[in-house]
Amino acid sequence: MMFANTMVDNTIWTLRSAFKKNKAPIWRALEEELAGPRANRREINVRRLAEITKAGEVVVIPGKILGTGSLGHKLTICAFSISETAAKKVVESGGKVVTFEDLIKKHPDGKGVRIIG
Repeated sequence: MMFANTMVDNTIWTLRSAFKKNKAPIWRALEEELAGPRANRREINVRRLAEITKAGEVVVIPGKILGTGSLGHKLTICAFSISETAAKKVVESGGKVVTFEDLIKKHPDGKGVRIIG
């Protein structure tokens, strides 16, 4: 099945390959989220991330991260979409924003990665 958005299509294939190769259910769950209707994707503010995460966590948001609020600790974040303001706040707090490819390379089995949203 091909999609109109090539970036989404490529990410789906990346997640599908990771699931087949590593047998990690987290990649299948994220693939299904991305393949579903766009209206079902979540939006989460930086403030909310600060409330529900601990320092040093690795989190995936199957949706968009918005820049409202502040983040007082270091996180490694991967999301389908992130606003420029939110990305800046994550980096300023000592964290980093990574791609799905980087996340899969570092955590092929999905252990230590948390889905939020």
